Amino acid sequence: MALRLVADFDLRKDVLPWLRAQRVVSEAARAAGGGADVLENNYASLRVLNVERNGNIIYTYKGDKGNVFFGLYDCQTRQNEHLYTFEKDLEVVSCSVNSERTLLAASLVQSTLEGGSNELQPGSKCLTLLVEIHPVNNVKVLKAVDSYNWVQFLYPCVESHPLPENHLLLISEEKYIEQFHIQVTQEDGKKVVIKNSGHLSRDRIAEDIVWAQWDVPDQRLYYIDLKKSRSILKCIQFYAGESFNLMFEVSLDISLSDSGFKLVNFGCDCRQYQEKLSKHPTLCVFTNHTGSLCVCYSPKCASLEQITYSVFYIHKGHSQTFTAALGSAGSHVTKGVTFLNLDYYVAVYIPGHFFHLLNIQHPDLICHSLFQTGNNEMVDMLPHGSLQSLSQSLVLDCCSGKLYRAFLNQSYLLWFLWNTSRDYEKMAALHCVLSCGRGPRFLEGQIIQWVSEKASACHSFDLIQEFLIASSYWSVYPKTSNVDKLLPYSSVLTWNIEIPGITLVTEDIELPLMKVHSFKGYWEKLNSNLEYVKYTKPHLRYNNSVVRREWHNLISEEKTGKRRSTAYVRNILDNAIKVISNLETRNSEPRLTPLLQEEDNHQRLLIGLMVSELQDHLLRHLQGIEKKKIEQMVLSYISKLLDVICRILETIWRKHNLHSWVLHFNRQGSAGEFAVFHIMTRILEATNSLFLPLPPGFHTLHTILGVHCLPLHNLLHYIDSGVLLLTETAVTKLMKDLDNTENNEKLKFSIIVRLPPVVFKGTFIQNSEVYLIGTWPFFKGP
Repeated sequence: MALRLVADFDLRKDVLPWLRAQRVVSEAARAAGGGADVLENNYASLRVLNVERNGNIIYTYKGDKGNVFFGLYDCQTRQNEHLYTFEKDLEVVSCSVNSERTLLAASLVQSTLEGGSNELQPGSKCLTLLVEIHPVNNVKVLKAVDSYNWVQFLYPCVESHPLPENHLLLISEEKYIEQFHIQVTQEDGKKVVIKNSGHLSRDRIAEDIVWAQWDVPDQRLYYIDLKKSRSILKCIQFYAGESFNLMFEVSLDISLSDSGFKLVNFGCDCRQYQEKLSKHPTLCVFTNHTGSLCVCYSPKCASLEQITYSVFYIHKGHSQTFTAALGSAGSHVTKGVTFLNLDYYVAVYIPGHFFHLLNIQHPDLICHSLFQTGNNEMVDMLPHGSLQSLSQSLVLDCCSGKLYRAFLNQSYLLWFLWNTSRDYEKMAALHCVLSCGRGPRFLEGQIIQWVSEKASACHSFDLIQEFLIASSYWSVYPKTSNVDKLLPYSSVLTWNIEIPGITLVTEDIELPLMKVHSFKGYWEKLNSNLEYVKYTKPHLRYNNSVVRREWHNLISEEKTGKRRSTAYVRNILDNAIKVISNLETRNSEPRLTPLLQEEDNHQRLLIGLMVSELQDHLLRHLQGIEKKKIEQMVLSYISKLLDVICRILETIWRKHNLHSWVLHFNRQGSAGEFAVFHIMTRILEATNSLFLPLPPGFHTLHTILGVHCLPLHNLLHYIDSGVLLLTETAVTKLMKDLDNTENNEKLKFSIIVRLPPVVFKGTFIQNSEVYLIGTWPFFKGP
């Protein structure tokens, strides 16, 4: 499966053994006459209630007598703690504990006598309580109403010193949100009590809401209110202390007027809402560190054959609506669409029907998203219960009580690369693997193996081009924001090939109206994305055509006798030296292929020009980033590009067990040499159209292999058409190594007559292209 879920917490493994051990201790104490409280033995009702910002998990279970027990699992120490017990037969709607674990807020309703103790009836009286729990002191009623309430303590910092004031959100089914300010004080040195228990001050945060979502890690509240039947999404950012700001509002083209009231991430309400999941639209907001903001929406399912969902890429200024075939005849959907946040991707799935990975950084081309549709084993591997995306990669299965960390499964994606026959799936899987990062488990070597063997397998795009561009992009992208707007991430500009089972409609959307003027952190990145959408036309992505233009300018100037300063050319060649040095540092093992072992000023000039032009491009458009960091980024980017070329050749060189004697002319070419020649020709085609540099020595090796592998007429045709470039090293070696047999003389003569008519100490000019540069006065090496 493309998604890998790794269990980080399991109620049955991490809590249940502790509860049973506590019961044994309790029974032993009671037998000894200690009179200790007896923990109940009925654990069937054990379930997760909430996951706080610091990762601590609150759970509950109901004993044989109906008593409600609250416990906490500390994710750092992996220890359990008993928080509180209500000695009444109650049902828990919502629960939260403050970061100091001194206050517990809970909303409860009395159990009904009919229909089972775990069911809730409309109109049940709901008590929202604030409890002093360390040590156990008072219980204060915050609300006693006939509608449900949900509670959530604010966590201003993941780790903070005890604050003199706690802040609690209360969300009412009556469609408003309040914030309570709870001052605490210590008595007798350690006894924590509520200072203003007689009257807790409060603020009305929002009114007339129909939907709200709590962003756990970043302490943000998203909510929607209806204005003239328009759904207006708003966001409040909470800070340390009691300050908060309304950050933005944006109109969404969705209908929530008749969908009732729904909350996301305010605790775990699987028992209450299990029946409603398939009847209500699904709506959630996802962000990531790059400043993306996505609103994922799926209306109530009305068809047994297909399902529709939309993603509003707020940071891109457009939305995409997907209609997906369910893929299994006669089947029906029992649960709604589930959306999961996977950093650069959003996962969309219905168990047993389809699994989609949407690329939220680059949603422009549908081929950058991966669609797996159909009732097959891979789609069916995901849990069938209600999954809740909490923060970053955390996913909670409410029904099983398991907390997972979700990852893209690199092993599966690589297997998929090798086995799929569809071009759009190869494209999507390639980008998925590259986005996974550069950790020790990164499997780039296997991608290179795949590219070297499947270079001719794609018909819709050039596989080598795509890998060169994508791998270079992903090597620097995570390190600097806004690079995605300035560097190309794909060699493909348009994609018009239909993806079976998927219909896509793309529409422009309103950009959010920012309500503040000073931005930091995530909000600064989001605002930068919005400014780019508003004002940047055309796109500012770097194109190597600037290198092509500068290259031709140099040639034109030489023809007319105009020459750049020696300092300019020396700076260009110094840039190349830095890249090659960086490239050699990357590789701890000696290279088998004879690359980077000659001056090859032709390629050094191209490398240096690309460094200069790309650096100027980034310096113009990356504001607030020091020049030295940009210089290092450019070196890393171009070094990665050349390193990938070298590694592709190394891979196929090792596969065919070639050795250094390939460079000698006194032998016929083998099948392995022909395979290397073929892949080098494909690399040359890929880089020529993008005007990308090649590792120094590439053309020499390519020509030598051409002499080995091609009949004379084919060899001469390759030279005449510019596929093989005659370098000084290759021609000199050819003249020295070949003996004076009739065939060799014919070959040497054919080469000599193709040399440029004017030779300046090894500088060849042919068809207005400079094939060797090294001895013109202003092209002298350092």
